[in-house]
Amino acid sequence: MSTILFQVEGSIARIKLNRPEVKNAFNDALVAELADALKAVEKSPVVRVVILSGEGDFFCAGADLNWMKSFVGASRKKNEEDARRLAKLLQHLNELKKPTIAQVHGAAIGGGVGLLAACDVVVAQENTVFALAEVKLGLIPAVISPFVIARMGGSASRRYFLTGERITADVALRTGLIQESVPAEKLQATTEEIARHLITSGPEAVKHAKELVRKVSPQAAAGVQAYTVRKIASLRAGAEAQEGMKAFLEKRKPSWNVS
Repeated sequence: MSTILFQVEGSIARIKLNRPEVKNAFNDALVAELADALKAVEKSPVVRVVILSGEGDFFCAGADLNWMKSFVGASRKKNEEDARRLAKLLQHLNELKKPTIAQVHGAAIGGGVGLLAACDVVVAQENTVFALAEVKLGLIPAVISPFVIARMGGSASRRYFLTGERITADVALRTGLIQESVPAEKLQATTEEIARHLITSGPEAVKHAKELVRKVSPQAAAGVQAYTVRKIASLRAGAEAQEGMKAFLEKRKPSWNVS
């Protein structure tokens, strides 16, 4: 694997995003390799806990610039295919039968927020910055929305989906996006402590407890994934998002931003 580091230590599987040169941003290869790693974890008879983290200074900066370029001028069908691959990855992570911990530092932007939101437990370094900045590009966080709303709730999502403003670790903790905010020197130890708690829980009970939360969640409506994929694809192919993405790639303000 070229975009992630994957190893199993005892009963813990460690998956680390490994594109530090682009702040661990998503591209097709990263999505595919994460999907393969999750399949391997699912089949493993020894893995009891999964820890997801990022190499370098960031957890995950969202979409890779070169990946974004492929959305500019792309057909709605192409946009739906790309969105569906990411949606399936997040759904698999969310429904993984093994408990998952996101160990977050630096920043989590856009799809990076979706990735951590699909995990069971999120431990973040106290100076981590989060953002759902898709609206700045004329887009919306459609594919990640079921997982983010399930964590932050409708009230916080109404604000941050619309404003795209940065979210501090304190706000992320208060809204439930993360569950722990700790100093840098305690990040690893806190993650390992939670992993130890999970390992002492019955594996069958953990699997069914995860299913219980999903089934009872108000976000468990049928057809959500198909709706989010269609929504983001239609917006990406539209004039506003095309202008927003071009402006971002060209390092200029989009036409609607007159500030």
